[in-house]
Amino acid sequence: MTKKHFFVTSLQLSLVLFSMLFVSCGVKQTKTIVSADPWKTMQRIIDSVKGPSFRDKIYVITDFGAQSGGVFDNTQAFKKAIQNCAKNGGGKVLVPSGKYFTGPIHLEDNVNLHLEEGAEILFSTNSSDYPIVHTSWEGTELMNYSPLIYAYQKTNVAVTGKGILNGQANNENWWWWCSKKEYGWKEGKPNQNDPLNRLRLIAMAEEGVPVSERVFGEGHYLRPNFVEFFDCKNVLLKDVKIVNAPFWVVHPIKSSNVIIDGITVESHGPNNDGCDPEYSKNVIIKNCTFNTGDDCIAIKSGRDADGRRVAMKSENIVVQNCKMIDGHGGVVIGSEISGGVRNVFVENCIMDSPNLDRAIRIKTNSNRGGLIENVYVRNLEVGQVKEAVLKLNMFYEVYGAKPGTFIPQIQNIFLENITVKDGGMYGILAKGYKESPIKNVTLKNVKIIKVKEAYSIENLEGLTLIDTYINGVLAESPKN
Repeated sequence: MTKKHFFVTSLQLSLVLFSMLFVSCGVKQTKTIVSADPWKTMQRIIDSVKGPSFRDKIYVITDFGAQSGGVFDNTQAFKKAIQNCAKNGGGKVLVPSGKYFTGPIHLEDNVNLHLEEGAEILFSTNSSDYPIVHTSWEGTELMNYSPLIYAYQKTNVAVTGKGILNGQANNENWWWWCSKKEYGWKEGKPNQNDPLNRLRLIAMAEEGVPVSERVFGEGHYLRPNFVEFFDCKNVLLKDVKIVNAPFWVVHPIKSSNVIIDGITVESHGPNNDGCDPEYSKNVIIKNCTFNTGDDCIAIKSGRDADGRRVAMKSENIVVQNCKMIDGHGGVVIGSEISGGVRNVFVENCIMDSPNLDRAIRIKTNSNRGGLIENVYVRNLEVGQVKEAVLKLNMFYEVYGAKPGTFIPQIQNIFLENITVKDGGMYGILAKGYKESPIKNVTLKNVKIIKVKEAYSIENLEGLTLIDTYINGVLAESPKN
């Protein structure tokens, strides 16, 4: 099928003309595959996720030598408080009001790191303060700098409270490593794209080099994640404000039963995704605000060969009552998505910013592969987006990647009760493969205005439109 465009230039455009435009696109109509009531499935997922519980015992970091003021190095004080708490059966490690400078914080089983209102943790910007640990960088596992807050193979862990986690990243540190001048990089300075850095990591993964031998860190300029729960169970991140991250902000990887509730992310650096669940199952993200330099929420499952090696889906992801401001996308799936994603539920969110590019986005390519299916979205209020309300792209380009042989699949995408005040360039922007078309996309009770071009569609089978209006015109489902 060739690419077709659909222009809606007037509220008075006749329904007959609109229907003719759909017929001309030649999109084949197939039955949309949707479970009888996906929202009951979502509720069952929510009911199954139980937050961690902790002993009613408090360990105050100042009792272990911590000093406020933002100058004294409290790394050992945090370590002592957390280890003492864990050794005695767990509880709450309390950070009182004040500013506390530290290196990385490593959580232990049954520990809740709790920040009182008025507490701010300032993380070191000296990369040598971060030891090498088993972590992940853009969907590829490696040995690299410790995340700023890190839990590895832990159970019953939390970071809570009304305080602030401040990564202190800016154009003078961390951000310029990305190699972009707008983030402080200058000609002649090293960066992540030097041959022995990002490219070497990707080559190692493609060659099947064991993760323990993919050692990076100092001199390789691969920035650390901010908050990472790696292979953890029963996780809670609640109420904290997170600012100025070096890289991905919240990263649950290979984790299950994760609740992210009421956090605020304000971080406009490169690759500053707000939340990236990866290879993770039963994740609830609710009541959060994302104001980011990249995707607000991006669901992932590994990059290329490394994603196929791990072979874990991200599944049963619920997003509720969140606000998305700046970002490349509101809720995004991909692009590191080789393991596949299924059962994503998004409801009751507000998305609005002149700097928000898309509302719902799926991005993949023929290096990634993977199956993305069963994405249900309802009750969105979208103020303004720049490019598209819904973007489904199997040809996502990143770092100049060449086409591969792992053709992705996208199917069963359902949007209901969506209002869009300023839709930007496209209502739907979809590009699939001829041999692997996007399948079964339904819009029900969707109202989009101020969109320049209603659709740009290539290789999509089964587009169903029910009570959907674009620029005031009722859109009909395409005919066979």
